[in-house]
Amino acid sequence: MTMKKIHIDSEEQLKEVAEALIEALDGRTVVALRGEMGAGKTTLVRAVAEYLGVEDQVTSPTFALVNQYEGANGERLFHFDFYRIDDEREAFDLGYEEYFYSGDLCLVEWPEKIERLMPEEVVEVRITVESPTERTFEIQ
Repeated sequence: MTMKKIHIDSEEQLKEVAEALIEALDGRTVVALRGEMGAGKTTLVRAVAEYLGVEDQVTSPTFALVNQYEGANGERLFHFDFYRIDDEREAFDLGYEEYFYSGDLCLVEWPEKIERLMPEEVVEVRITVESPTERTFEIQ
């Protein structure tokens, strides 16, 4: 598995990260977004959605746990935020397997909360905050 590392110093450069993320999928559909609070996970999801032609406003599904968007070609994008769950059973109640094994793109914030439920074949994205405007993205 090769890793791609991208350093950006402005939000405008996120399109490059979104493009690299889509290219890195290689048949996989579940993406684990890892990074501290405020690292830019939702902002990256917004960039990926924009790259795929989603016209809806992308917001964090903090309370709903999952938001669904549709891309320009009719492909579905699911955005998960597991930050507020205290128990994996909440992911079961949500029916996470239907999403994760649907073949649709699933972008998962706070995968640490459901680590044991994550599929084997996932794209890992680690976001490191370098400064208020700089981020390093490691995609593998």
